[in-house]
Amino acid sequence: MLWRVSPADRAAGMRPDPYRIWLSEVMLQQTTVAAVRGYFLRFTQRWPSVAALAAAEDAEVMAEWAGLGYYARARNLLACARAVVAGGGAFPQTLEGLRGLPGIGPYTAAAVAAIAFDLPATVVDGNVERVMARLHDVDAPLPAAKPALTALAAAHTPDLRPGDYAQAVMDLGATICTPRNPACGLCPLWGVCAARAAGTAADLPRKLAKPLKPTRHGTVWAAFRADGAVLLEARPAKGLLGGMLGLPGDGWDGAGGPPPVAADWRAAGEVRHTFTHFHLILTVQTALTVAAPLRGRFQTVTATDLPTLMRKAYDLAAAAIAPH
Repeated sequence: MLWRVSPADRAAGMRPDPYRIWLSEVMLQQTTVAAVRGYFLRFTQRWPSVAALAAAEDAEVMAEWAGLGYYARARNLLACARAVVAGGGAFPQTLEGLRGLPGIGPYTAAAVAAIAFDLPATVVDGNVERVMARLHDVDAPLPAAKPALTALAAAHTPDLRPGDYAQAVMDLGATICTPRNPACGLCPLWGVCAARAAGTAADLPRKLAKPLKPTRHGTVWAAFRADGAVLLEARPAKGLLGGMLGLPGDGWDGAGGPPPVAADWRAAGEVRHTFTHFHLILTVQTALTVAAPLRGRFQTVTATDLPTLMRKAYDLAAAAIAPH
């Protein structure tokens, strides 16, 4: 992958770039490699070093992140890059130092420590938890089993080439020891896997049933000018879609108030979106107007400049307002 250094390259003296390892791990949280690849390429082409990222404008980074989700990660990305630069420009080479950086938790710190610096840190993501649960036939359900699975992962972490080991176990979980239909016949741990021997591999790790997510309702207003500009506002730095550009809204995120500009508003339809803790149904109101807005400003954008939820609403509104 784009952020990896192969064992052969390591043997030839090539070392992983801590910046790229850190960036990839932050992007991969709650997201797939397929979804991250394009974002990683654009980020590293535009900001090839931690110093370049630290010097970037907040709005530019948030716009480049649009669509990748979990937007607090983008804010933490900037805070961390600036902390690294303020500390001399190099990532700390200890777990304690890495944990002291903004937005870096136990998993990311361990991943950077092991992969970038070859420290024997225990890297535990969902893939590693699954491999450990099956290797040792751990029947306790997640999340209660997390401490036990972390202890098992720590017991397996070697002092020799811990970075290669960490990547190997994560890749094993991602490609062979998969959540559904694990390819046990191809697994290098086939002969020592307790769950394979017991016939329980496909059932592990067990998980407690998730509570039903509530549904929230709200409204967004998509005001267009004749030149195609749309009324947008920057969302508060903290909270849902923090720091991102979005259509003015009401009722779903604690915000409230009247429409942001005087107009002949018409309902364009509804959009649905699911966040981590709730489902959302938004009524999209749209209009053409020449009035001055009460909040936000008119901007020329494309849907790809917006986070996924706002992209859905923008597309619906733009189609409804277009001449037929």
